[in-house]
Amino acid sequence: MKGLILALVLVLVGGQKQDLEPVFHTGKTYLYGYSSFILHGLPGRSLAMAGVRLTCKLEISRVSRSDHLLQIRSPKLEEYNGFWPTDPFTPSSRLTETITACFSQAFKFEYTEGRVGSIYAPEDCPILCTNLVRGILNMMQITIKKSQNVYELQEAGIEGICQTRYVIRDDIKNNRATISKSKDLTDCQEKAVKNMGMAYIRPCPTCPLKVRNIKGMVMFAYKMKYDDSGVLMTSATSEQVYQISPFNEPNGAAVTEARQELSLVNIKRTSISPPKTQLQNQGSLRYQFSGELLQMPFPLIRIKNPYLQLTETLRQLVQNNEEEATKEASAKFLQVVQLLRIVTLDQIESVWVQFASDPPYRPWFLSAVCAAGATDTFRFLKQKIHDEKLNIWEAAATLPLAFHFVTPNKQTLAVASTFLTCPQIQKAPMPRILVYLGYGSMVNKYCAQSSFCPNELLQPLHELATEAASKGNAKDTALALKAIGNAGEPASIKRILKFLPTFSPTAASLPSRIHADAVLALRKIARKDPAKVREISLQVFMDNTLAPNVRMVACVVLFETKPALPTVTAMASSLLTEPSLQVASFTYSHMKALAVGRIPQLYNLSAACNIAIKLLSPRLDRLSYRYSKVIHVGGYSSEYQAGAIWRVYLMNGPSTMFPSDIITKVRGYYANTATDIIEVALRSQSLTELIRKQNIPFAEYDTYKTLKELGKTLLGWKELPPEDPLVSAYIKVLGQEIAFADIDKDAIQQTMTSLTGSSNWQPVVKKVLEEVQRGISGRWTLPVVVAELRHAVPTVVGVPLEVSLCGAALARAAADVDVQISPPLSDNFRPSQLLETKMDIHADIKPKAHFHMMATMGINTQYFQTGLEFHAEFSANTTMKFDVRIDMKEKNVKIETPPCRREVELAAVRSEVHAVSRNMEEVDFEKKSQLLPKGDQPFQPSERSSGPGSWKQSNVPSVISKGYQQGSEEAHHRSVGGRFYARVFCRKFESLGCSACLSLKSRNSAFLRNTYLHKLVGELEAKIVLKPVPTDADIDKIQLEIQAGAKAASKIIDAASSGSKEEDETSLFGDIQAKLKKILGIENVFKVANKTRRRTKRIHRKRKSAVTDLWAEPSATPLSSSSSSSTASSADGKEPGKEHGKDEIRQPGKRHGSSRKSSSGRRSSSSGGCASSNICSSSSQDHSGDRHCSGDSEYSNQQANLPVCLRFKPADEQDPGREDLNSSISSSSSSASDEGIFSAMSQPKFLGDSKPPIVAAVLRAIHRNEQPTGLQLVLYTDTQPTRSRVQVVVSSITGSSRWKLCADTSVINSHKGSGSLKWGKDCQDYQIATQIATGQFAAYPAMRMKLEWPKVPSAVRTTARWFYSFLPGAAYVLGYSQKQWRGPSHQATLVMALTSPRTCDVILKLPELIIYERAIRLPLPFPSSPDTPISTLPSPARNDFSQATLSIIENLKAHCSVLQNTITTFNGVEFNYSMPANCYHVLVQDCSPELKFLVMIKRPEESADLTAINVRLASHEVDMYVSNGLVQLKINGVQAPTDVPYTSNSDASMLISSQKDGLSLKAPDYGIDKLYYDGHRLEIQVAFWMAGKTCGICGKYDAEKEREYQMPSGYLAKDAVSFGQSWIISEDPCAGACKLQRKFVKIEKPVAFEKAAAKCFSVEPVLRCAEGCSPTAAVPISVGFHCVPADSALDLEGQIRFDQKSEDVVSTVSAHTACSCQQQPCPA
Repeated sequence: MKGLILALVLVLVGGQKQDLEPVFHTGKTYLYGYSSFILHGLPGRSLAMAGVRLTCKLEISRVSRSDHLLQIRSPKLEEYNGFWPTDPFTPSSRLTETITACFSQAFKFEYTEGRVGSIYAPEDCPILCTNLVRGILNMMQITIKKSQNVYELQEAGIEGICQTRYVIRDDIKNNRATISKSKDLTDCQEKAVKNMGMAYIRPCPTCPLKVRNIKGMVMFAYKMKYDDSGVLMTSATSEQVYQISPFNEPNGAAVTEARQELSLVNIKRTSISPPKTQLQNQGSLRYQFSGELLQMPFPLIRIKNPYLQLTETLRQLVQNNEEEATKEASAKFLQVVQLLRIVTLDQIESVWVQFASDPPYRPWFLSAVCAAGATDTFRFLKQKIHDEKLNIWEAAATLPLAFHFVTPNKQTLAVASTFLTCPQIQKAPMPRILVYLGYGSMVNKYCAQSSFCPNELLQPLHELATEAASKGNAKDTALALKAIGNAGEPASIKRILKFLPTFSPTAASLPSRIHADAVLALRKIARKDPAKVREISLQVFMDNTLAPNVRMVACVVLFETKPALPTVTAMASSLLTEPSLQVASFTYSHMKALAVGRIPQLYNLSAACNIAIKLLSPRLDRLSYRYSKVIHVGGYSSEYQAGAIWRVYLMNGPSTMFPSDIITKVRGYYANTATDIIEVALRSQSLTELIRKQNIPFAEYDTYKTLKELGKTLLGWKELPPEDPLVSAYIKVLGQEIAFADIDKDAIQQTMTSLTGSSNWQPVVKKVLEEVQRGISGRWTLPVVVAELRHAVPTVVGVPLEVSLCGAALARAAADVDVQISPPLSDNFRPSQLLETKMDIHADIKPKAHFHMMATMGINTQYFQTGLEFHAEFSANTTMKFDVRIDMKEKNVKIETPPCRREVELAAVRSEVHAVSRNMEEVDFEKKSQLLPKGDQPFQPSERSSGPGSWKQSNVPSVISKGYQQGSEEAHHRSVGGRFYARVFCRKFESLGCSACLSLKSRNSAFLRNTYLHKLVGELEAKIVLKPVPTDADIDKIQLEIQAGAKAASKIIDAASSGSKEEDETSLFGDIQAKLKKILGIENVFKVANKTRRRTKRIHRKRKSAVTDLWAEPSATPLSSSSSSSTASSADGKEPGKEHGKDEIRQPGKRHGSSRKSSSGRRSSSSGGCASSNICSSSSQDHSGDRHCSGDSEYSNQQANLPVCLRFKPADEQDPGREDLNSSISSSSSSASDEGIFSAMSQPKFLGDSKPPIVAAVLRAIHRNEQPTGLQLVLYTDTQPTRSRVQVVVSSITGSSRWKLCADTSVINSHKGSGSLKWGKDCQDYQIATQIATGQFAAYPAMRMKLEWPKVPSAVRTTARWFYSFLPGAAYVLGYSQKQWRGPSHQATLVMALTSPRTCDVILKLPELIIYERAIRLPLPFPSSPDTPISTLPSPARNDFSQATLSIIENLKAHCSVLQNTITTFNGVEFNYSMPANCYHVLVQDCSPELKFLVMIKRPEESADLTAINVRLASHEVDMYVSNGLVQLKINGVQAPTDVPYTSNSDASMLISSQKDGLSLKAPDYGIDKLYYDGHRLEIQVAFWMAGKTCGICGKYDAEKEREYQMPSGYLAKDAVSFGQSWIISEDPCAGACKLQRKFVKIEKPVAFEKAAAKCFSVEPVLRCAEGCSPTAAVPISVGFHCVPADSALDLEGQIRFDQKSEDVVSTVSAHTACSCQQQPCPA
């Protein structure tokens, strides 16, 4: 029994797991060997890497229960820069000495049960050394669970608290154990990370972690040995890998690898002596950042005397800039920025005193102060503005940059608040706006770092909003809202709601733009509290009383909160009953734009919008340009996790024909983050007022008074509130609004007054000219840090890994301009005097731009830097030195410029990647290796090498082609160093003595892995260079002279005569023309052309038919492509119907069933006018299975297949009858209309035979003692009533060259135009021609554009082939149908048929492809009647091209018509209304505050078909009526003749004239473009600037068709009759003929209302006969009623306004339309 118990005890003891936490015993010292290294590079053994290695010996002793000492002995720091693993580490003795000094004393740390606690270090120990100790102790952090061998937990470490997985293997037999742990560094809480410049980059919290572009993991392996005394850690290793993929490519990633090894060497019996100095607590294992972000990743600066270094660097910077060493200047500029982050405020002030008065230094210093972003630099800038040391322009430039770059903390925010109260800023409008907006941005960045935002930070903004609201200051209110919007804090919501009428009734009196600003202020708040903003914006969106643009802005904000499906469907549901079509159209198009998105962050919203738009009516998709839209362009690559979208929000208003509010924004997406790159908005209000005739005293006229009195009789009518012209704009960068401006008439006049002391614009022009005459001379420099994005995380070694992107830009300009004007400007200057002056301009302008971007990945500390650096540069440089002489009277311009005397690099792009190592002790000796090893063909940029960081030099053989005007050479080399590529394209202009070259050179590692990253790794250079070309004689200058008018011909003769005397002006015209013809070589051109044309028929008959390649080189003789077309069907020897294998129709997203199969299976081999197979819009099969094309009815069938078999019929064909469509299927190659353009063109005619040139231009190089060389251009025009022609001839001014360029454009008749371009020897080598014709396609008006290219250069063919290869894919993506066919090989035809005013069908025929689509929406309506075929030949006098433009313009204007009982409003709504006899109705009137006109209409009692009108304009009262069958006219009660035009003599013009059978009235200054009246029909056309300003039966002209029946009170009538009757003008029944009056009525019968008896009163008056009259006719109408309890005292006799009561029920009552009056109580 005892033995059994003993056995059980032994089993239990053996099964219990040993405690595996390492233990260090008191009185002992444990010696470990430690080695760690970190390397940066790309995967691959053939690429360079950079890194650092630290080796040392460690001594660890336990001094108490938890306290331990760590002594680091013999540290050694080595740098690595070379090709791994062949190159060795290089010792860095000086850096080792620095590290040894900080490790001289012991460190103390707390260690209990495998977990490291607080760490103690000497007081003067640098933070770098403390972090290195953290890296060592991090290896000893072990968390053991006694009951599990495999487990996961959150463990603290140097990188923060991360998810950690443990695996323990226990070897009980040998008393050993191995522990493995791994961490996913992307899954950490309280992660140690430092970001800079990333406040505006929004991460996606819901996106998966696997697609992040920075991934990291670390693995640890421990070996433990345990015995009775405890557990001993004998060795530990760690391996950390960070993978950084800039383009999110799985195989394209840069790698940072860190390794640590810790091994037990010995155990001593003595302890470490305690440190002599007091140790300070440095915190836990978590990595601590100190000055890493103060130290830029480039360059490394050793700080000795910051003040002296700053002044010296600034001097070097300016010197480099003056020497045009822009790359060195850019590097020095970044050094200045870095030094300004270190120096004190007094030192900054000293530098300012030293350099402020020196212009070359001032812009560099101010820009660097802004970019530094430190507290002292920010305070310095504020002090300079307060002391007025900066002018207004410098303040406007520095303030946005300073607020953008400053680091937000309590100190800088305190300084920023003093900006708000600075008197110098308060009195300057623009700096004040910039400061408030910048302060809001600072608050946003500061509060983004913590979950709590102090209210005192928002207090200045809230106080501004309160003060502005109390004073009614709209500009300050807008500023406060925009600043609050920049801050984006939920605590501001209550303030914002006070400016929205939906939540605060007092806000209704504010302008609508303030409401819109209030809604926009919620956009950023939505990122922190989306639910609250969603609720607010939804209520604003649903509020129909708000202006449409406010509701549309609410829609934008609502969708930015990413609403769920229920909210989106609720919005869609509301659109079904939405009264405002502007809002409905905008919301629908916004949903459509979101539905097509493929952005991961918007997947749920896209899906919700896809469902919602299916609930909406398709009519919303067919609304015209008058309605608001959202334009969306964008793309996203799921492979690279990057994309961008561009949206344009077009918001129309009721009073605008075109968008009044335009907001456009660009948003970028990268690695599941989003950034609003830029947003620009433009708002306009009443801009059409500026184009009208001003200063007309409408208020003084009788009409104004009449309309005022009339408004009192129309219940509830009010004139529209006045609107001053206003333009408002704002710009946002990175989601922060940085500036905005409101420009109105007062602002413009104030600006002009401040410039000249007068509000007239003519003195402004004179003052500008006087300033220009004084000359412009100066040097301007604008440096700026474009970006500084930095992301730093700790590594296990204890040094930070930083990924950064920095960019600096420099713009320079030097200008010396001298202008002389003769005769001098007179005191009474008028701009027309400029037409009689001569102007001499001498200019020397040198603009230059440089942009330097640097991306780094590696270690960046104040002691050393190591890693990969990518540098990219863009530079543009040019010199413009010229003399210009302008003679306005003689119509002559002469420009002279010196020739190209030296090589000039116009533009260049360069990039390089290096592995770099730097350390503080050897700053001037950096180690830099190209990532690609040196191969057989090294890379040699053309840039000089001077100093560190410059481009490396090597020899590259010249590949510039010689001896050719255009040539290129290409070199490809594969070697150890990768692929080397070099190519140069040059074009010589020998006559001008210069050549332009494009040089491309590259060497990259794409041969290892074909990724974007590997393509960038290496070196790249692309540049455009202008070089001089050796000529026989030196060129003195290059001259361009342009002469217009009568002396144009003589300039050509002068140029050819090389300086001979100008032709006598009395020379005969014929002599001049003959000389011109001879000089230009025109006789040779037309002689060759005529010979070619005479041989055309013979060649066409002999030429063999063959279908050639699309862009193949044709025969030398230019032939019409119609000949190849006519024989295309027999070219390959196949019979018709046997080519179906190649002619399949691709129609994405559409199904056609058997129609699709049959269209590809049975076809006709006809060419020219039809495709290889007939495609009809009708069904492809009838019951017998035969195909047919039947005509118009077939064409109108809504099928996807377009009738490409139909032939276009030009309007000028001789046969005007309709063509049978079946016959059009046959070949049309014999038709004259389908002949080639060249063969179809008439006999060429040189216009110079009968017309002098109107413009001549000569470009020549003037040589010393030699004839000039160059080109000359002559322009001829011939304009006739039915046709016009323009010819341009370009030729050489030397007689030896016969190269010419001939362009000929002509309008053949009113329906056809053509043009041709020929060039080469006598204009015969190459040809391109085009033709445009209008006509008929099926039953629809159409236009055809045809292009032929008989022969073009090889470069054009190559480009066209490349473009042609993308067409099928582009057509498929756009959803267009396409079909292969065999057509003319050098011809393309585009046919556009107008099937409705807003849709057209398009057919594009290419040599091998047909692309077609139906019902393409047009941006503007094109008036047409597609149902009416063109049955007669149009008049030759009618020009289709000009008529099309006029039709579009006329259609923009509104038309209202009355024909018998049919009324069509300005918005196009048609309804029937029978007007009561003898009662005037307000047909249309001006409802703006100007009250310019009134048009009334009535029906005479004697005839129901006739009408009479009364028009009030100014002091005129015009009556038009019919008497005895003739139209009569009365003006101010006096009969006027109708056959003599009548013109008013007032300030605004009015013309009344006879037209056809009636009268026409035109008063454009009043807003009436045209009024036509013939007794039966009345038509009114108002100007487009009257949009939204009319009222009456014709409507408001605001495109809101759903609200057309609007009564004078604004109440929406239930039917057309109620609407028409509401605009009746009541008259005195005793004096007028109208016996009808509008009265409120009461429902007589009892009405059950809320289950109780009630009496109801109409909310709108109803037509009733006057007192003493009885009704003889009545019509039923629907009226709304307000009901009260039956016992209520409310009655009709009271003074109650029922129109202001709520509508409770709707009932039908009778409205009187005719009355019989026998006895009326009229006064005697």
